Amino acid sequence: MFDVKAKADEIIKKVSEDKSLAKNFLKAPVKTVEDLLGVDLPDEAVKKVVEDVKEKLDPKKLAAMLDSDGDGKPDLGALGKISEVFKK
Repeated sequence: MFDVKAKADEIIKKVSEDKSLAKNFLKAPVKTVEDLLGVDLPDEAVKKVVEDVKEKLDPKKLAAMLDSDGDGKPDLGALGKISEVFKK
């Protein structure tokens, strides 16, 4: 049985700690999750993991990770992508 919660928690940890993964998650959340899982799952299973990650990942922390120039704001375009990913 595939444990969605456990996989989502694992992905949240990885995305929260890796700026490159955070950028990839913003660009293509489903593909990023599939790559991190390392297995080919049915789309519905992957979508459930993506939704769980979105619910638990802190958008403010993600935005701070994407502030490469230290001005306290996500880099150009990142905020829009964060909003897109997290809108319900």
